[in-house]
Amino acid sequence: MARARSRAAAHPSADGDSRSRSRTRGRIAVAIAVLAVVAGGAWGGTVLKRHGDAGHAKPAGPPSAQTTLVQRTDLSDSKTLPGTLGYGTAVTLKGAGKGLITKLPTSGSTVTRGKPLYWQDDQPVMVFYGDTPVFRTLDKAAVNAHASGADVTILADNLKALGYSIGPESHTTQSSTGTGRAPGTVLTPSLLDALKRWQRDTGQPQTGTLSVGQVVVLPGPVRVGTVKAQLGDPVAEDVLAVTSQQKAVTVTVDATDADRIHQGDKVSLTLPDTKQVSGKVTSVGTTVQGGGGDGADPSGANTPPTLQVTVVPKDSASLKNLEAASVQVTFTTETRKNVLAVPVGALLALHEGGYALQRPGGQLVAVQTGLFAKGQVEVSGAGIKEGERVVTAS
Repeated sequence: MARARSRAAAHPSADGDSRSRSRTRGRIAVAIAVLAVVAGGAWGGTVLKRHGDAGHAKPAGPPSAQTTLVQRTDLSDSKTLPGTLGYGTAVTLKGAGKGLITKLPTSGSTVTRGKPLYWQDDQPVMVFYGDTPVFRTLDKAAVNAHASGADVTILADNLKALGYSIGPESHTTQSSTGTGRAPGTVLTPSLLDALKRWQRDTGQPQTGTLSVGQVVVLPGPVRVGTVKAQLGDPVAEDVLAVTSQQKAVTVTVDATDADRIHQGDKVSLTLPDTKQVSGKVTSVGTTVQGGGGDGADPSGANTPPTLQVTVVPKDSASLKNLEAASVQVTFTTETRKNVLAVPVGALLALHEGGYALQRPGGQLVAVQTGLFAKGQVEVSGAGIKEGERVVTAS
C-alpha cells in the first residue's frame, strides 16, 4: 500500500496527463469537425436545404449558357483594296496636219468645248465634244458633193451647243447608204456660214472651212496632264496627255475577283486621315494585265492577271485638298438579302461533317451554311426558324 502511494507520490501527474491527453484529442476532433463545417459549409447548407425542400424537388436543368436569337437580315461581304487617288487614266493626244507646235497649255489646266487646247502654226486648235474626229476637209466643195457623215454631225452639234444657228438640218440614214452617202448630218451652206461666224468670234481666220487638225474632238471637258511635246515639234506627234476633270481612284483588282465588281456599284473610300467618303464604280477595265507573257516582271516571275477599276467619290469637295494620295477602297462583293443568320460562334461542327445549332435544352439542329460576313453566318434548314434561341460562344 505504501509502495502504491509511493508510486503515486513519485508520479503525481500520471492520471492528470491521461485526462489531459483525452481532452486534447477531443478538442482536435471538434476542431476538425468545425473546419469541416467551415470548409464545406456551403455544400452542407445546400444539402440541408435540398433535404428541407425534398417535398418540392425539381428536375435539374442543363448548365446555363449564352444564347442568341436566329434573326432574319441582309448580309454583305466586302473586300478592301489599295487604290491611288488622281484624275483617272490619262489619254495621249496626237496632233494632225503638217504644222509645228507654237504654244502649249500648262499641266493641270482645264479645257472645255470651243476653247483652244494648243496652238499650231500660231493658230488655236479648238476643242469639240464627240466621238468621231474630223477626218476630211469640210468646205463648199464638200457641200456640192452632198457630203454627210459623223464628222458633219460633230460640227453641227458643237456649233449648236455653242449658241450658233445652223439653219435647216438634213440627215441620211443607214438605209440610204446605197447612194454613197454616209449616215449622219448632211453638210449645208448654212452650216458653213455658222462655222464662219464662230471662227470670227474666236479670232480664227474666217474661212468657213474646217480642215483636219483644226479641232480636237474629245468626250468632254478635260484636264491637261503631262505635256509631251516641246515648242517647235511637228504637230503630228504626241502632244500631251489629258485626263478627266473629276478626281478618281484607280484600283488594281485580281482578274478572278473582277466579275463581282460592276459599274455603278457603291464603295467606301478611306482617306489618309482615316476619313471615310462614299463613291461608286464608274468603269471596270477589260484589258487584263499580267498573267504571264507580256505580264512577266523583270525578274522573270509571272505576275497575277489584274484589271483596272475606276472609282469616283460621290462628293468631290471632300477631296479638294488632295491632288494625289493612297486610299483604301472597300467593295461590297456579295449580298444576301432576307436570310436567317446567327453569330459564327453559334455553329457547332459535327463529327460526321457539317454544322448544327444547339437549342438551350441541348438539342442539336443540323443547318446548312451560306455567306459568312462580319461575324455572322447565313443558316438554313428545316429545323431552324426565325426568332428562336440557340446557344452561342460569342
